[in-house]
Amino acid sequence: MFKFIKQYAETMKNADIYPLISLFIFFLFFVVLLVFVKKMGKERVMELSNIPLDKNEPTNPTL
Repeated sequence: MFKFIKQYAETMKNADIYPLISLFIFFLFFVVLLVFVKKMGKERVMELSNIPLDKNEPTNPTL
């Protein structure tokens, strides 16, 4: 499978640009995620951290 993809990529013009684009998208995703987390308020962080401990959620007795 990898051999087919490698052979196909070698026949493409400007194939060296695709890894750079994927690296840029990967890097951009994590930078946006980091900014989102940094701007999140402490109240929201506490709310999200207490979700597993919340006793108000209904439980499924069939499990």
